[in-house]
Amino acid sequence: MTHQQALEILENAGCSKKVIAHCLAVSGLATLMGKELLSRGEDLDLELVEIGGLLHDLGRAETHGMMHAVVGARLAEDKGLDPRLVLIIKKHIGAGITQEEAMELGLPEDDYIPRTLEEKLVAHADNLTKGTRKISLDEKLALMRRKNIDTSSIERVKRLADEIGIV
Repeated sequence: MTHQQALEILENAGCSKKVIAHCLAVSGLATLMGKELLSRGEDLDLELVEIGGLLHDLGRAETHGMMHAVVGARLAEDKGLDPRLVLIIKKHIGAGITQEEAMELGLPEDDYIPRTLEEKLVAHADNLTKGTRKISLDEKLALMRRKNIDTSSIERVKRLADEIGIV
């Protein structure tokens, strides 16, 4: 899938210009981080990272709540997109959501923890992007604390940042 095809999917789904701008920023940051990891010898699919970053908020065409990840994954699946893209979309919230947390949040009972490096990169880039602006990890953590996000989720975001090693 090309960059342009991914943008057309967002537009045709009804994503706002603001959401698309955010997706472009996340994709750019995730791709930049992916290039850095490739230069360090990591094995990853950079095109998957770029397109996954573009499509991660596809579900915001229908909802802006936590459910946007589930809705986006369904939309991507309905379009017959690569299952790896579907998982990036589904697992990009924060640094992931456990099956137990999903049930508490009213999401379908499932595991939303990013497992592949590509899933983790998109989630991490999304964590470090507010609107179209790159933010620091400290700023992200402060935002989470102000929103009264539970400590385990905050710790998971920190661990993901440590694992990726790029902030």
